[in-house]
Amino acid sequence: MSEHRRKPPQPQGGGRAAARRGQSGSSSGRRAAPRGATGSPADYGLGQGSADEERSYGGRADARRAAQRTGGGRRRAAEPGRGGRRGAPGGPSGPGRGRGRAPVPGRKRLIDYPRAGKYGVGRWVPSWKLVTGLFIGFIGSLVAVAGIGYAMVSIPNVADAATAQNNVFYWSDKSEMVATGGETNRQIVNLSQIPKAMQYAVVSQENKTFYTDSGIDPKGIARAVFNMARGGATQGGSTITQQYVKNARLDDQSQTITRKFKEIFISIKVGATVSKDEIMKGYLNSAYYGRNAYGIQAAARAYFNKDSVDLNPGECAFLAAMLKGATYYDPAGSTSIDPAATQEANSKRALRQMQNTLDKMVEYHHLDAATRAKYTRLPDVKNPRSNTALGGQVGYLVDLAKAYLINNTNITANDLQRGGYSIYTTFDKKKVKALEASVKNVQKANIKPKERPKTDTHVQFGGASVDPTTGAIKAIYGGEDATKHFTNNADVTGAQVGSTFKPFVLAAAMKWGVKNPSLGPEQAQDERTQVSPKSLYSGQNKLKIEEYDKTVWKNDKGEEWLQTNDGNESYGSPPKYQIDLREAMRESVNSAYVQLGMDVGLDKVKEAAMDAGLKENSLAGTSFPSFSIGISDPSAIRMAGAYATFAASGEQREPFSVTRVTSKDGTVFSHKDQPNEAFTAKVADNVTDVLKTVVDKGTGTAAQLTGRQVAGKTGTTDGNKSAWFVGYTPQLSTSITMFRYNDDESEKNRTFLEMYGTGGQKKIHGASFPAEIWHDYMAEALKNDPPKDFPTPEPIGTIVNDVPSPTAVPTPSQSLTSPTPSPTPSETLTSPSPSASESCRFGWQCTDTGGTGTGGADGGVTSSPTATDTSGTGNNRGNGNGGLFGGAG
Repeated sequence: MSEHRRKPPQPQGGGRAAARRGQSGSSSGRRAAPRGATGSPADYGLGQGSADEERSYGGRADARRAAQRTGGGRRRAAEPGRGGRRGAPGGPSGPGRGRGRAPVPGRKRLIDYPRAGKYGVGRWVPSWKLVTGLFIGFIGSLVAVAGIGYAMVSIPNVADAATAQNNVFYWSDKSEMVATGGETNRQIVNLSQIPKAMQYAVVSQENKTFYTDSGIDPKGIARAVFNMARGGATQGGSTITQQYVKNARLDDQSQTITRKFKEIFISIKVGATVSKDEIMKGYLNSAYYGRNAYGIQAAARAYFNKDSVDLNPGECAFLAAMLKGATYYDPAGSTSIDPAATQEANSKRALRQMQNTLDKMVEYHHLDAATRAKYTRLPDVKNPRSNTALGGQVGYLVDLAKAYLINNTNITANDLQRGGYSIYTTFDKKKVKALEASVKNVQKANIKPKERPKTDTHVQFGGASVDPTTGAIKAIYGGEDATKHFTNNADVTGAQVGSTFKPFVLAAAMKWGVKNPSLGPEQAQDERTQVSPKSLYSGQNKLKIEEYDKTVWKNDKGEEWLQTNDGNESYGSPPKYQIDLREAMRESVNSAYVQLGMDVGLDKVKEAAMDAGLKENSLAGTSFPSFSIGISDPSAIRMAGAYATFAASGEQREPFSVTRVTSKDGTVFSHKDQPNEAFTAKVADNVTDVLKTVVDKGTGTAAQLTGRQVAGKTGTTDGNKSAWFVGYTPQLSTSITMFRYNDDESEKNRTFLEMYGTGGQKKIHGASFPAEIWHDYMAEALKNDPPKDFPTPEPIGTIVNDVPSPTAVPTPSQSLTSPTPSPTPSETLTSPSPSASESCRFGWQCTDTGGTGTGGADGGVTSSPTATDTSGTGNNRGNGNGGLFGGAG
């Protein structure tokens, strides 16, 4: 018999409410349920206990859990009135002992948190299983993400901005002239050109584990990420590899977590695939050292004016300090950026950082203590260089050197555009300044456009100076300023050279001789008489010019031509007016040299000029008598170079402007001296001896230099549109040109203007301003060079004096208004004059520019392009071809 008394049956009606009322109406208390009882309402109430009474549970859920733990399976007795609704046995008449539902089993949670079965704080303290699981899951996720990121990221190519470089041009003394060619002052050098001390300095200061790490520093990365998350700086989180990746591979300096993680993945990959030497080279060539210097070579030049390979350990440690931020370490100060960055404060910081780097180099066994002890003070740092503009003469010099390389080496215009070259020029800094000063002094004293606007506007000067012993261009004057006046006046201008061409006629006469008038054309070419400077020719004004066979020369229209002299003056005594060739050169007598040219043959005159160094495409009107008196338009550079051939006793050397070019791969070009024998020493020395007379007693006396032998020639052209003086000593050959050229007009309307009245003078001659400039410059340029004498010439040739009597004997006062004009050197010669294609000065004036119009261009590569053709150079400053060397020289 159960200890529980069954409740009397409840009335079958009234539903649950009635049942509840009946239950609540129970009058007597119940005994405690025996151990193990479950499910009945009595189990949840407070009963009157007995010795084995269990504690009651606070609710149905607790009761169910208790039943599950104890294995009890009793059903709860059916409440009155509910048995019929369940339809299950166990009612008063059923077989079961009670009616009701079994307890529902608890569901298992994946993460038991808050913890079940715990109360208070215990519910919120995670279990060790949960902590371990979450940690393993987090690490696994990181590994998965890192794996995916590593697999997906690729090593980008070195960014263009990290390899963009300047070309650095050097004066002849190897001091830096200018760095130009790109926006970034950088020159990439190989690791062999970077001292070990520099490599060890950055390793010791920046990343001591560089040679052993994987490319990243986990602690540093964590610190950097944390700082970025807080909005702080990121310093301290980068290895050398990471800095290299950031500077050269990513080209991204942004301070973002995304960029940082990208940098990390690429750094790991770079560390695994790129050699440490390559990383070190890339880092040192891409890092910024201040003073607009990117890379170690630019930095070495900016701070010490030397190449990186020549840095000592102290200088290396100093430059390593600059990597910390030159604003606060450059001894020159940066108060324009931060008032606290004074010279004194920066010097202290730089010295402290430098010493710290040296100490670390010793500590890490990269430097011995004895060597370290030598560097206790800041090295001798140069003053900051401003970014030298291409103004003044520098722009002309740079263009000249670049065009020389393009036309005479394997270096292309695109190569120069990419930069990275060290270009060592022939230009002498002192001589360039002296030439510019000489021009400006004369110009300032005499040319006054405000006072004489009709005569003194558009006045231009040009000049060039060449070493006869090497062909090196030592100085040029290209114009007022390369950034204002784009045409290089030392190069192609189109200005006729006038009587400065006559020495080439004399050289041809002494080299080949005059043709025998009694022989036919073919025999006359072979049987010639070598001419002596004592040979006699007519100095008559308005001389009728003859062919070598004594027939009167006529143009293609059948018209005869009378050659005039400057000032309509005849020289010599009537009736033949004979003078020797020395006197004719001294007084610049046109008639004598025009006839001499016809006797020698204009083809030989042209050949002599080219042998001396003039370029064929600068020679105009080669089939007309006036060719001998300078209707051609070589450049000032070419004229100086051609006269240098006479100064060198007949050895011709091509004028050149670059001695050597180096890049990160070493020397890529080196000039080689290749002299050619243009004339025998006997011929060249006799030409020099005649030209000495011009300076000693003739039209060139203004060029005399005290205590020095000088040879030279003046030149003035018809219409007074250009004037020249070209002269030389044994050490230096220089040409000066002057002209008026209206380059303010459009290309089609550009013209040379007359110089009557210019500078307050009735007429401009080569003996005036050009000779004055030549004198002042040469006196300064040769100031420290001892005087040298020209070789004594050997006698040469035969005195040719079979000069035909003139058909007319005009007086010097004869008018120039005769029906047949007198075509002295001019670009406006009337019939019989050169054809349009022969007399044109520029390509835009010609219908056929072959062989004419762009004088001075050469290089032995191609003929010069026209004035509007920029092909082949890619860098000239407005003149299209740059002239000498097929573009410049």
